[in-house]
Amino acid sequence: MTKTLLALVLLASMLTGCVTHTVTNLTTKEQPRSPNHMYRVEYQWDSTDQTVRPGTIKPVVMVGFEEYEMKPVMKMNNRWEAWVPVPPGKSEITYQFKIAYQYTGFGKVEKASTKSKEYTLTIR
Repeated sequence: MTKTLLALVLLASMLTGCVTHTVTNLTTKEQPRSPNHMYRVEYQWDSTDQTVRPGTIKPVVMVGFEEYEMKPVMKMNNRWEAWVPVPPGKSEITYQFKIAYQYTGFGKVEKASTKSKEYTLTIR
């Protein structure tokens, strides 16, 4: 009985402990001032979760209280980009990525989201 219980606990911890979501910021820390005041930010999201439904991934980049929709990078299945405005007098912004997605739960589709840490973009 004890061996069976131990085996079940180990199996459950292996299944739940192996799922990871990694957000990698691919944006340079500094960008030259743009005449149109738009700056590209990009990230890569890697997940070991086999239940994530790929067509449901909806990322945004958050700058303060503003959210900007991100689009997939062509020919890449795990990278997204967005163009973010920075006012002419501002030399730096802080931003964060938020990824909303759906996954297959026990018999139904569930919703979840994750956020990255905050990053700073300096305009020179």
